Amino acid sequence: MATKEVKTASETKELHISPVGRVEGDLDVKVIIEDGVVKDAWTEASMFRGFEIILRGKDPQAGLIVTPRVCGICGGSHLYKAAFALDTAWQTELPPNALLIRNIAQACETAQSIPRWFYALFAIDLVHRNYARSSMYEEAVRRFAPFTGKHYELGVTISAKPVEIYAIFGGQWPHSSFMVPGGVMGAPNLADITRAKAIMEYYRENWLESVWLGCSVDRWLENKTWDDIMAWLEESENHYNSDLGFFIRYCMDIGLDKYGGGVGRYIATGTYLHHELYTKPTIEGRNEALQQPSGVYDGEKFHEFDHMNVREDVTHSFYEGNSMLHPWEGETIPVDPADGKKRGKYSWAKAPRYLIDGKPITVEAGPLARQVACGQEPKGKYWDHDPLFLNLIRTLGPSVMVRVLARMHEAAKLYKKIHEWLDAIELEEKFYIKPKELPEGKGFGATEAARGALSDWIVIEDGKIKNYQIITPTAWNIGPRDANGTRGPMEEAFIGAPIANPEDPIEIGHIARSFDSCLVCTVHVYDGKTSKELAKYRIVGK
Repeated sequence: MATKEVKTASETKELHISPVGRVEGDLDVKVIIEDGVVKDAWTEASMFRGFEIILRGKDPQAGLIVTPRVCGICGGSHLYKAAFALDTAWQTELPPNALLIRNIAQACETAQSIPRWFYALFAIDLVHRNYARSSMYEEAVRRFAPFTGKHYELGVTISAKPVEIYAIFGGQWPHSSFMVPGGVMGAPNLADITRAKAIMEYYRENWLESVWLGCSVDRWLENKTWDDIMAWLEESENHYNSDLGFFIRYCMDIGLDKYGGGVGRYIATGTYLHHELYTKPTIEGRNEALQQPSGVYDGEKFHEFDHMNVREDVTHSFYEGNSMLHPWEGETIPVDPADGKKRGKYSWAKAPRYLIDGKPITVEAGPLARQVACGQEPKGKYWDHDPLFLNLIRTLGPSVMVRVLARMHEAAKLYKKIHEWLDAIELEEKFYIKPKELPEGKGFGATEAARGALSDWIVIEDGKIKNYQIITPTAWNIGPRDANGTRGPMEEAFIGAPIANPEDPIEIGHIARSFDSCLVCTVHVYDGKTSKELAKYRIVGK
């Protein structure tokens, strides 16, 4: 850090912060404001969990039980990648039905997250009193005000429908453990398939098309550019007045299309392995079998995703050393934060980086990242090719608005894929093939959770877990500076944000919430000239 940054960081570290938020975990965001604009920022994950330490020395299948408990919201995503990590380590065989069921469950968990996150976590900030000057403010309150907004309750309640499907196939949600090496533990019947289809139709009819889109799923998916979206907006009164149409217009009115862009580089590990192409899971064959593509976009061009290029830097993390290691060699050796702060460490999060030409870069994970990845030329037979968000970041640039739109765009795509996979299930065929439990091996499993790239690396020796490392999308996004002093993606996203009221900077909340980090946010603001704390507060709604 530069001298000024060291001084500021030193003072912030001495503050006692009481975190509060809408999801879970502890994230402290500190920013320096000069002349109404954010000039520097630090994200500090202030809670240590240590799941990698818990798993060390356990039976390899412990990851199927332990990792879904990492998160109470996307436990199914943790199970999905943990199962594939063991599939690759044990060299299992998977029946096509098992791959279909895994995909359906994963997609349903994400589909439930979309309306729940938007209405309960993000949109309630749109009724903040700072926007009372907008001519659209009263309509925003009518739609999105917490508990009283016309669509707030609908968005929250409709989100429960897709995980009913998850429970049909997985027995329960959250914290299911029905995905196992070799397949899944239960076989559905025709009534289960029929019920699942009916649930998705309810989701479509009662929210997705009637409230969110104002049009059919197929009509929305015809949009391939920002110009298409603008034409769609004016095409119909239903489009214009839908929640999506209103959100786009309101964002441009209050400026959410102008800040919060971040690093402009993206990583997607991809997900949804095709049921005909991944029956014998290998790490090398994964990219080709994906339906939602993987890839790394460096701001100009795409690179094929290779897990061997992933590193974790702990220079500014509360872990021993200053290494940058691949997860198979990764270490999780915590240090006392008081001692760590003396060495310039300030967060319990590690700093994931991706190597391009041997050089580590920061990359953003999440719905925007995976939708940008969909813009590359297809490399697999079944890859989802969708150029819309690559066009948006090249036309508009990334922003809070674009990041939110990417997540909401996925609701329509997942609705169609879930139906496709339900139709492909062969009820008379196998759902599980018992694997041989190899005493030695290395595995890698990944998925795209609602929040982004989520991966496990496992090393097995003598039939036990020697090393287990998890990299979450939140780690990719809120990780601290690395050995080069390079800010993490969310830290960078705060830079340049205009702050209308330093005593109540809702703009910081918009940025943090657009990433949907699985940590809560308490924000402190400092005067860049005096380095004194201006305010200590909780970002709230109206």
